[in-house]
Amino acid sequence: MKNLTEGNSASLIFKFAIPMLIGNVFQQLYNVVDSIIVGRYIGKQALAAVGASFPLIFMMISFVVGVAMGTTIIISQYFGAKDIKMVKRSIETMYVFLFFASITVTILGISLSGPIFRLINLPEDVMPQAITYFNVYLTGTIFFFGFNGTSSVLRGLGDSKTPLYFLVFSTVMNVILVWLFVAVFKWGVAGSAWATVIAQAGAFFTGIIYLNRTHEIVKLNSLKLVFDRAIFRKSIMIGLPTGLQQTFVSMGMLAVTRIVNGFGTDAIAAYSVAMRLDSLAGMPAMNFGAALSTFVGQNLGANKPERVRQGFKATFMMSGVLALLTSLFVIVFRQQLMHLFTDDVSVIAIGAEYLVIVSSFYIFFSAMFVIGGVMRGAGDTLIPMFITLFALWVIRIPAAWILSRYFGVDGIWWSIPVAWFIGMSLSYLYYLKGNWKTKVVVTPRTFVTEEVMID
Repeated sequence: MKNLTEGNSASLIFKFAIPMLIGNVFQQLYNVVDSIIVGRYIGKQALAAVGASFPLIFMMISFVVGVAMGTTIIISQYFGAKDIKMVKRSIETMYVFLFFASITVTILGISLSGPIFRLINLPEDVMPQAITYFNVYLTGTIFFFGFNGTSSVLRGLGDSKTPLYFLVFSTVMNVILVWLFVAVFKWGVAGSAWATVIAQAGAFFTGIIYLNRTHEIVKLNSLKLVFDRAIFRKSIMIGLPTGLQQTFVSMGMLAVTRIVNGFGTDAIAAYSVAMRLDSLAGMPAMNFGAALSTFVGQNLGANKPERVRQGFKATFMMSGVLALLTSLFVIVFRQQLMHLFTDDVSVIAIGAEYLVIVSSFYIFFSAMFVIGGVMRGAGDTLIPMFITLFALWVIRIPAAWILSRYFGVDGIWWSIPVAWFIGMSLSYLYYLKGNWKTKVVVTPRTFVTEEVMID
């Protein structure tokens, strides 16, 4: 556990963010390796199928993950206030919620996969493999939620190193299994999905066993978990805007995917690869933003608002420098990066153009996430939700549709930095306004708890 309320702000945030960054790079890396193996051993239709599945997967899990973030913010603020009893209660409440949510998501997702893929106009040569991959992947939802919930709890407590170890373990296992199932056993896209499910399950169970044996606060007994309605209501108040935001963002991704699908299998495959690389490149901004959220939560919980401004400035500078270096790297090596996944000339050309257009503006993406990190840490998630939805639904999706009519698939790519710029600008204006400072959700002993024992 790490106390972020004392010491040099920049140093604390940097040291806290780096293990998270390394861990999430590993998490994204096995998605990248998965796509490389699929593209090389099965073909571009399979590559397109896997890529087309991820916006739908994100849509199915985003609401739950967003709501769970509300509990994570409460955990960090209670920990900053040194109320360990309520920290434990909050952790158990989150796990109960995630368990029942995972069952619901799995059933709904498998039932609706076919109709949704048809709704987004997925080409017929891609459809069967996309449905297969998606349905197998969803069988591991309970492990995905459990593992990510455990990681989020530890980060809320200031421990960003332990989740890293489990992510490394999961990544290595996934890479070995996906190669074995796809390249050796020839199980196709189903083998790729099963590799991910098994790797996530292994990481989750290993993490739970380790924590129950060694951690002072996180000790889980599935038969004696306490569900605290008061904490859950407070979590919903904070997390619901984020959950709705994530849901509408995922629906927006599906809308953009539908526009891309209209340009054929080559465009879908190129978009799939470029999005994988984009996700990897965006990790520094997202993790520095997440580290800043924990920093802000702990310091507001400890009644030290003056440190929040220091942390924001330091994080903005560190994340910005990394964004510029990443942009340079991606632009220079765009052809080589695309060639890792496929030898198809058309797919490489389309993907390389995406990387030039989008990666040139990573600095906007970085700034947007850092500013959002301040507000999330304070528990102010409603206005950021509206800003994100405005940038996506009012700016990006209409721009993608209109520009694609004049500039083809490149018009879709240009809509991305345009939306980032609008989102960054509106977020900064709201940060300057300062309303987020009044949104702290935890003061010692404010909750009257209501308990339900899970027997």
